Amino acid sequence: MSSQTLISPETVEPKGRAVGGTEHSWCRAVPGGTGIAVLAILTSKLPRNSGLENALHKLQNSHPILRSRLHSGSNTNTFSFITSPTPFIKLKAFNLSSTFKILENPLKPKNQSLSPLHLVLEHELNQNSWYNHNKAPSFINDIQDMFFATTYALPNEKWVLVLRLHASACDRTTAVSLLQELVVLVSEEEKGALQKEIANEEEVTSSIEDLVPNKKAKKGLWERGIDMLGYSVNSLRLTNLKFKDSKSPRSSQVVRLQMNQKDTEKIIAGCRSRGIKLCGALASAGLIAAHKSKSRVDKQRKYAVVTLTDCRSVLDPTLSNHHFGFYHSAILNAHVMKGGEKLWELAQKTYAAFASYKNCNRHFSDMADLNFLMCKAIDNPGLTPSSSLRTALVSVFEESVVDDHAALQKEVGVEDYMGCASAHGIGPSIAIFDTIRDGRLDCVCVYPSPLHSREQMQEFIDSMKSVLVEGCNHV
Repeated sequence: MSSQTLISPETVEPKGRAVGGTEHSWCRAVPGGTGIAVLAILTSKLPRNSGLENALHKLQNSHPILRSRLHSGSNTNTFSFITSPTPFIKLKAFNLSSTFKILENPLKPKNQSLSPLHLVLEHELNQNSWYNHNKAPSFINDIQDMFFATTYALPNEKWVLVLRLHASACDRTTAVSLLQELVVLVSEEEKGALQKEIANEEEVTSSIEDLVPNKKAKKGLWERGIDMLGYSVNSLRLTNLKFKDSKSPRSSQVVRLQMNQKDTEKIIAGCRSRGIKLCGALASAGLIAAHKSKSRVDKQRKYAVVTLTDCRSVLDPTLSNHHFGFYHSAILNAHVMKGGEKLWELAQKTYAAFASYKNCNRHFSDMADLNFLMCKAIDNPGLTPSSSLRTALVSVFEESVVDDHAALQKEVGVEDYMGCASAHGIGPSIAIFDTIRDGRLDCVCVYPSPLHSREQMQEFIDSMKSVLVEGCNHV
């Protein structure tokens, strides 16, 4: 008999790798409430559980990060992805009576009607599977899943399917691709179509830091020190929205900014004619709305804007949109508002500041600095105004999501969806997740409550929309 030991497929050792710097920052942030990524889908044709689980298992087979678990080291400051060789997700289901208790949200304002989809989304944004109540908020349990799926039954034969993920496994590009792939797989399951076997990818793709092109992240020690000092000092001079309650425990809540097709076309045309992207207009509308909310609009104030950019196309090697994980980087710009600014002038200015930093590779060279400062603020909330953990007024994405898959979504019963990530730990006062769906702008805007109230943020978003609509008339 051979001395070699035969190993069956069931005994294959799981693969793994240590998390990168950006992923480590999310591992520190998520237990405190920032970075719980949620995709909530309203459907009138919920697939049979077996078909839906099959589709989710195929997603896990295609994307190792979805079948990975997060492992923390003995000192709970080191983290690794441990990837299972086989898919394992289990679908959790709430019946109508269980869902009804969630829909009776005590935080729902009496004069405002929030949809069941909206309420379920907010509920899931605050389901923190990575928080250990027996330890400090910066710690997690030793091993935790990173991908959860739940269905909520609604009246009138409708359901909400929710996918919840840890941010280190899911940036916005991942969430968009996840929705697209899931719709295709569910359609195939429902039709009983003969499907091509999906290859079981074994290893999680390298972290963003390991894929940055040579020398683009290079920064001298003196230069790094100056930049770190600059970011730290400038943060003390930034203006914030008024804090309503900085003492009570926080949760993430959502307001939605939607525009009709005609106004959306005008806004896009206005951006295109000026050589800027929609993020410039959204950030500028937020700056103008924030400054208008102050009692003295003639007083000069400085606000911060964070712009998140997807780096997949400029990494080495490049990654496609179907490489799941977190591959965004942040650029932080500060802008002085004097009062009376016009949308398009400010939009060109804010976008030019972002583009200048990006052209200088600041999204790579400042990555370690911003991650370090983020972790320091998590450890020391008192370093931020009123211990609010606010790092900026608003965050936006460089590229807008354009969703033109309505026909296939309708075929499998998708009526609406909302996707975003929680932000009640460290983060901006409002994080904007924008999508253009069927030619209409649809923004899911996340904010920390009760640091900011729903009425306050609804008024803020209404003011932003007014600025954008007025800008439509001056294209």
